[in-house]
Amino acid sequence: MAIHSSNLSSKHSSKHRLSNRVQAVKPSATLEITAKAKALKAEGKAIIGLGAGEPDFDTPDHIKTAAINAINSGFTKYTAVGGTAELKQAICDKFKRDNALNYTLDQVIVSSGGKQSFYNLCQAILNDGDEVVISAPYWVSYPDIVILAGGKPVIINTGIDEGFKTTAKQLKAAITDKTRLVVINSPSNPTGITYTRSDLKAMGEVLKDYPDIIIASDDMYEHIVWSDEPFCTIADVCPELYAQTITMNGVSKAYSMTGWRIGYAAGSETIIKAMTKIQAQSTSNPCSISQAAALEALNGDQTCVKTMLKAFKERHDFVVDAVNNIPNMQALPSQGAFYTFVNIQSLIEQTEGINDDVEMSDYILSEAEVALIPGSAFGAPGYIRISFATSMENLQQAIERIRKLFA
Repeated sequence: MAIHSSNLSSKHSSKHRLSNRVQAVKPSATLEITAKAKALKAEGKAIIGLGAGEPDFDTPDHIKTAAINAINSGFTKYTAVGGTAELKQAICDKFKRDNALNYTLDQVIVSSGGKQSFYNLCQAILNDGDEVVISAPYWVSYPDIVILAGGKPVIINTGIDEGFKTTAKQLKAAITDKTRLVVINSPSNPTGITYTRSDLKAMGEVLKDYPDIIIASDDMYEHIVWSDEPFCTIADVCPELYAQTITMNGVSKAYSMTGWRIGYAAGSETIIKAMTKIQAQSTSNPCSISQAAALEALNGDQTCVKTMLKAFKERHDFVVDAVNNIPNMQALPSQGAFYTFVNIQSLIEQTEGINDDVEMSDYILSEAEVALIPGSAFGAPGYIRISFATSMENLQQAIERIRKLFA
């Protein structure tokens, strides 16, 4: 009798052994909400999604044209693993122009998104048991990428009362003889909070006493800032930390190029070379066409950045004001990115049958048909993240639905 391979696979798949490292990565707290939102949309429900971490604008035409020209000219082969020389030069020029940081081509790597830049860094510098200091609320991928590299995330918890900022005192207390990496994300995903020069200077005073600690400065939202003080990054504010800082950025957010998958990092030539070695054995070079588009994004007309920034600021002002007019919800004004991080702990406590932010997000999705991300996904239970990377009309409808639900 013939044995069908599909039956055999089904019978024995449960016995397949998975690695300890992948089992240490926790399933995303948002998966259930995301799956349910998709299912409800498929049923014809008018779901408004406020979870997306990407601009709703199209990629600007001049950037798309550069990509089309690259295809038509046959720029469709492998490039150097760490990116083309032309794009690396544009990145060096950008760092000098915007951040007063001087790098050579050998100090730059281009990766398939900012996430890969951070992944490469952790794989390149962490050994088993090395500690990585991360402030919560944090971008969802930081802790798991650290775990996949054998490291141990050390979380500094901050809340709305602290303005979601880690202080120099907290940073000092979190550092041990096992600390290898400190992560700074400003403007922050998920809070939009931005560190000032004085904030970074205070942190720098702590870190300069630990020259063996690497600092990962994630500046992905650099150009989406509306604070009175211009954006600043720690290697510029504290030149003495230049040698131990890896400054990470990309074109995804500022130029609405999330799907093009181009991130980049600059810093110590030794570390960048090690990161390139990791990339060579994983993805190899980033997409050649995307690199051509990124080159135009960095070197071309920057009007598109200002246009999107104006819209994000208007949406931010509306959302913060509207949320703070809903009982038992509290939001701080932020200085950048396109998120509002809302304290809903009082709302949870006063809503019968709801025990935490994950259940509250599910309740809002089911009853108000608005998809939000629970704060637990960012290491901050009792909060929700609202993305205002969508139209003002969608935001107005969504906030009104939530207001009616809890009226």
